[in-house]
Amino acid sequence: MQGGLTRAYETVKVDPAKFLLQLRSAYGLPITTFAGVYSVDPGLLDRISRSLIRSGMKVAAAEGAGLGLGGAITILPDLSILAGVTLRTIQKLSLLYGFEFNTDEEISELWIAAATAAGVDISRELVEKEVVTRFVPRVIQRIAVKASSEVVEKWAGRVIPVVSSLIGAGLNYYFVRAWGERANSHFRQKYFLVRNRLAASPPMIPGANKTLPTP
Repeated sequence: MQGGLTRAYETVKVDPAKFLLQLRSAYGLPITTFAGVYSVDPGLLDRISRSLIRSGMKVAAAEGAGLGLGGAITILPDLSILAGVTLRTIQKLSLLYGFEFNTDEEISELWIAAATAAGVDISRELVEKEVVTRFVPRVIQRIAVKASSEVVEKWAGRVIPVVSSLIGAGLNYYFVRAWGERANSHFRQKYFLVRNRLAASPPMIPGANKTLPTP
């Protein structure tokens, strides 16, 4: 799981530009930048997020069914692919709610969300003290320990070839659903914090001075 998360982070990142086009063309989201999500109906974002999670669940289930035919022999590659599918789903949810991952701070926030989805508590103090190049591997390790124990406990049936195909499909399906829903809740809460803050800010008048003159 740790190797799968690391490889996914390095090689199968979601392309923000392509995903923005997908949101506009496939889901009809009326935005030109990710910042535009703060001015659209939150209900629309919720519907899209459910669709993204379902899509990840289906991919994970198909992968689990295919590799499940090999029984216990294919557990390791299955874990690696499952990690990639899960991380890509979390990345899409992050972008959907307006949180890109270009800067070190944004990358850290993405992994905090992944840790939240895994049920791992990452203290803000740790984030502030660590540079992202050290922070990410440490978080991946903690997520992997939690995730591996979670799936291994449930994959005892994978020792039986063929039958394990159905087991692998079902477990992967519900694994991505659980992680996707927890990550979605994390991003949704952050989304409303930003949305409410923007709504409370006074509108900027073009050409107006930022500060009032001293009487």
